[in-house]
Amino acid sequence: MRAIYVDKNIPRILAVKLLRPLWSNVIWSPLSPAKVADLPEPELPGPKWLRVRNIQCGICSTDLSMLFLEVDISIAPAVLPGNNRFYLGHEVVGEVVEVGPEVTRFKEGDRVVMESRFGGPNCHTQEIDPPCEHCAQGQTRLCENASLGRGPVGVGGGWGDGYTAHETEVWPVPDYLNDDQAILIEPIAVAMHGVLRRRPEAGEHVLVIGAGIIGLMTVQVAKIVTPECHLTVIARHQHQAEMAQHLGANEVLIEDDPYAKIAHITGAKHYEAPLNRGMLLGGFDVIYDCVGSAQTIIDGLRWARAGGTVVLIGISLNRLRVDLNPVWYQEVDLIGSHTFGVEDRQGSKIPTFDLVINLFKEGTLVYDGLITHRFSFEEHRQAIATYSDKRTGSIKVVFTY
Repeated sequence: MRAIYVDKNIPRILAVKLLRPLWSNVIWSPLSPAKVADLPEPELPGPKWLRVRNIQCGICSTDLSMLFLEVDISIAPAVLPGNNRFYLGHEVVGEVVEVGPEVTRFKEGDRVVMESRFGGPNCHTQEIDPPCEHCAQGQTRLCENASLGRGPVGVGGGWGDGYTAHETEVWPVPDYLNDDQAILIEPIAVAMHGVLRRRPEAGEHVLVIGAGIIGLMTVQVAKIVTPECHLTVIARHQHQAEMAQHLGANEVLIEDDPYAKIAHITGAKHYEAPLNRGMLLGGFDVIYDCVGSAQTIIDGLRWARAGGTVVLIGISLNRLRVDLNPVWYQEVDLIGSHTFGVEDRQGSKIPTFDLVINLFKEGTLVYDGLITHRFSFEEHRQAIATYSDKRTGSIKVVFTY
């Protein structure tokens, strides 16, 4: 089994962080906690486990943050003992090639996508009964028993030949979806969950910060959920701006200091300051931050109107020094959105993945043009470089097997 993984080996992490400014390829060296490995094919570790052979897998910024160790080992999730080895690649569609004797949800030959597998153990995968409150509600990302360490964990990931998983960690792919649609289920679900954490209302001013794949999917989902909202996007590159407009954005900004333009769009008052960018009074009703850096959080809180909302869909896996004063001074709500789970939809509960699949079935979701580059596993360095350098025109880069 081929795989790329990162171990939580603190001495190696610190060494690579120290050397990387001087030696860019240290991440691929023997010093690195990141490995491109040929692993022994693992046995199924339990009767409710299965084996998946990968078909294709997308590259995600979270994967690259881990690969390039752009992670602070002192952040809250890093202290949990359950987070020790991370197999990279989770936007993956594959075929079930082996099932344990007690697997009931799948059979050999079924296509599946990874759902909770990348998020680590939860009550269902550890077969804890009764499950915690969150897992009982289908919100396995919030599991209170995630680091108990009961039972086996899966081997392998989307970046490689395949992986093993508990049957509750993967999701069925209907025959009417093609493989390109299938690998977009996960990133669209991330966007959907974020938008539904604070649904825009008709006529509201909405901002999406960032026009990578998650930002673009947030644009599309917000316009599907509330077509009558006025949606602005901040993008870095022209090809991202063009795709955002194609997906329904009303305004796209490509500039380093958009405060004045934002004030014009929303009718806010812009007060400049000598030592920083100043602040708006007025602004957006809801902001979806799909970057989650210190600067985008600072800006987003200042661009929200009094009583507005900033939803944190993206996040930098580092300690962040941010100005939270707008949360107090203008009562701006700052809401987290951790990937996906189960949503309230028209008075009923529905898994985020099913919401996305239904939109594909209806023909509502646009996906043409989003996958811009395809590479084999052997070309993984070139694939990663292409994804990282947006001057290549990349939006979604995938491995095909």
